[in-house]
Amino acid sequence: MFKYAIRRLLWLPVLMTVASLFVFTLGTYGPGDPVIVMMGARYNPETADRMRKELGLDRPFHVQYSEYMWNFVRGDFGESLRFRGQPVRDIILPKMWVSAQLALVATAIVVVLALPLGFYIAHRQGRWDDPTIVAIAVILGAIPIMVTVPSLLWFFCRYVKWIPCSGWGGIFDLRIVVPVISMGVFQIAGLLRLMRASTLDVMGQDFVRTARAKGLSIFQVDRIHVLRNALIPVVTVMAFSLAGLIGGSFITETIMGIPGIGRFVVESVFNRDYPVIMAVTLIGAAAFGLSTLLADIAYAMIDPRIRYDSESNLN
Repeated sequence: MFKYAIRRLLWLPVLMTVASLFVFTLGTYGPGDPVIVMMGARYNPETADRMRKELGLDRPFHVQYSEYMWNFVRGDFGESLRFRGQPVRDIILPKMWVSAQLALVATAIVVVLALPLGFYIAHRQGRWDDPTIVAIAVILGAIPIMVTVPSLLWFFCRYVKWIPCSGWGGIFDLRIVVPVISMGVFQIAGLLRLMRASTLDVMGQDFVRTARAKGLSIFQVDRIHVLRNALIPVVTVMAFSLAGLIGGSFITETIMGIPGIGRFVVESVFNRDYPVIMAVTLIGAAAFGLSTLLADIAYAMIDPRIRYDSESNLN
């Protein structure tokens, strides 16, 4: 397992290099000029050329790219083109932490609700509560988040007046209730149905029928055989959700006035703030690589039959 983890970590720089090269190429040769965006109506060709030289945008592509990557490795993400003189690291890391806290709480609530419910209704197939719970989850998940958030705000903030209507105060602040519910409801339906389908698939396997034929109780069969195997495809989906924790939610953060990274990244794209876009891309690529590694480790912890060795990735 240790050797496998090291090999996977060695591939992480390759993943980040490919992602950064792709984004940097689009930023350099794609449409739009950050200098024009920065100057706006005050655009002047001579001033623009001077700014490009000051920012180093007139240098060859490979020089700009290599210098940026070398600085990034040393922890220097560059300076924002939109907020002159402010380091990108000081701008995005606090915003990423806000978005990560919000998404982490929402994901935890989804897991606590969706996985047990999905496992339960799989055992109730054909009875009234199976289609009822699935239908309710699908209906709630089909409601757009731009409808869910205002509705929740009206109920909690204007009608019962339990919580403030906007802003951010951290995980333990009541203002987290509305964004967490709005983000969680959208995810519960998909994870619940995945857990149900995975459980039903495992329950139909021969080894489960054999375990029951040997006289094991339903609890033992579920705990030892069904649950562990049913969780494997769910872990894969959760790994991708974990990688997206720092991505933020543009709609929720915008409506609620949460200072997360979602809205800021969208604004940076429109403002051609390439240092911000590059930093978010590289951090996201690193998060994706680490989350998939954690998923592989979780496979081995859930199912003892899965082993990683030096001969092959998965046995």
